[in-house]
Amino acid sequence: MNKVLTWDQRFAEINAMRQRFAAVMSDLIRDNNNVALILADITAERFTDVLNDFPGRVINAGIREQLMIDITGGLALSGMRPFAHTFASFLIERPFEQIKIALNHQNIGAVLVSAGASYDLSVDGRTHQSPADVALLNTLADWKIIVPGNAEEAEYALRMAANDTGLYYIRLSTETNEKTYWSGENSFTILRPGHQGTVIAVGPVAERVLAATEDLDVTVLYAPVITPFDSITLRNTLSVPNIAIIEPYLEGTTTYAIAEALSDIPHRILSIGVKRQELRQFGTPEEHIKAHGLDIQGLRERLSEFYGR
Repeated sequence: MNKVLTWDQRFAEINAMRQRFAAVMSDLIRDNNNVALILADITAERFTDVLNDFPGRVINAGIREQLMIDITGGLALSGMRPFAHTFASFLIERPFEQIKIALNHQNIGAVLVSAGASYDLSVDGRTHQSPADVALLNTLADWKIIVPGNAEEAEYALRMAANDTGLYYIRLSTETNEKTYWSGENSFTILRPGHQGTVIAVGPVAERVLAATEDLDVTVLYAPVITPFDSITLRNTLSVPNIAIIEPYLEGTTTYAIAEALSDIPHRILSIGVKRQELRQFGTPEEHIKAHGLDIQGLRERLSEFYGR
């Protein structure tokens, strides 16, 4: 007889990044007396052991996300390295004022780890979609924003954040690259050199971008760390200053960083990401990817037009 799972449990079982987060986070809690975890019910079933063993450092605030961030700030002020986790729309958008005041204004460090990304939870409707999370967090200073491409990269990001003291946002997703292209560097990775422009692939869109550009003579850069922006690698690999960025969140989010990096060079920018227009027929994540033009065919058409093919 098949066991009956909640939707959240079924989602977790197919989400390799979220599985890795639970395993690595549990290890970090056991191995580091200053690491704490604050949950808002989401994924709590994967932390039963550490919830029981470390009640002072693993706290489930329930579905009270503003309180979760305030607890995170309080633990950071006491000298702990706190991680807070829930779905992106409830981690960034709902408690944004608390992030601004309890974390940034207090000038303390903490780690926010989301799940759900832009449309992973599309079947649950608009409340569970968060394409604007990166753009919103970029209105605040001092955040390091990491968009891992697979579970291995998610682990690198988590361990990096645990060993640091600053503000981190780690954005987990059900989208994934088969290969691991990043192991903790702060710079972009060159996936393919070219001569007619540059395409920046953010996190889990990398392999779709490689497939979409296989007939184009362009440099493909891989960018799991999107803030702070690696202007050095962009400039060092620049050929024709036609820059496209493929970002699995709100279209245009990173345009300002590219423009700033090339402020002394005439250039063109194409941003392909999640469109501002809301999709009101809540289909599967794959249907959302296609509707936003983030599938291989959609990317190939937009990039070929941009680069004159």
